[in-house]
Amino acid sequence: MLSNIDTKVISFFRKIYLPFSRFSLFVVFFWFGILKVLGLSSASGVVERLFEQTIPFMSFGLFFILFGLFECLIGILFLVKGFERIVIPLLFVHMITTLGPLFLLPEETWVKFLVPTLEGQYIIKNLVIVAVAIGIAAHLEPASPGNNSQVK
Repeated sequence: MLSNIDTKVISFFRKIYLPFSRFSLFVVFFWFGILKVLGLSSASGVVERLFEQTIPFMSFGLFFILFGLFECLIGILFLVKGFERIVIPLLFVHMITTLGPLFLLPEETWVKFLVPTLEGQYIIKNLVIVAVAIGIAAHLEPASPGNNSQVK
């Protein structure tokens, strides 16, 4: 009986993994992105301080809106089957930028060695987002000349 329940639960998780993962990534990226676009994001302080150290050629206001729109785009693309090979590299570019404060703003992201601040914890949790994206990518069929490269 326990084996039967285990089989059904695993089957259910396999069935919902991709749609739930896609929807979850959409929610996180679109929600946080739209907050930036609307000027309501609590991340604006750390993003602005990182911006000041890395992108001196653009106004922060414009950058923050564009960054928010970029996040919204990532979220939307995760909802559309067939765009995985586009959105996953975009996500990895985004993740590289979001890891920046851990190295460039250590006074804001670390209390001491291996003890992150709340901001640092928030950034480190992005590893879970990367893991979910890898899970989605793992379900892609390898690209070949006769293949649409769709998700299994």
